[in-house]
Amino acid sequence: MGKVQIIRTPGGEELVVLPRADYEALLADAGAACGDDEDAEDVAIFDQRMAALSENPDEMLPWEVSAALLRGATRIRALREWKGVRQRELAARAGLGQGYLSDIERGRTHGSPEARANIARALDVPTEWLR
Repeated sequence: MGKVQIIRTPGGEELVVLPRADYEALLADAGAACGDDEDAEDVAIFDQRMAALSENPDEMLPWEVSAALLRGATRIRALREWKGVRQRELAARAGLGQGYLSDIERGRTHGSPEARANIARALDVPTEWLR
């Protein structure tokens, strides 16, 4: 590596000046580190998921539910809130105790397959959405 120069701005930020050849070598190394293999894998995963969705469009969650999941909500809570149903009401519709439903929503328990099917029916959503 050639001679590197460090410059401090009036605001205290340090800038590094290096020969162009060194800069280009760093870019090439960075490209190789996260390079084309990773991009190809991402594209393959995306293509696979899009094919699966086109075969079964019911698997696609509404964007509001997906956004809630990204914010940290559990799937059942996100679906319940998307449908505008209070927890107590959902528990009654699904024939479950509110405490049990709360435990499922908080991820303390996964819930029995029957309970999840009842929740899906009560929310009028595909059971696949509650996997």
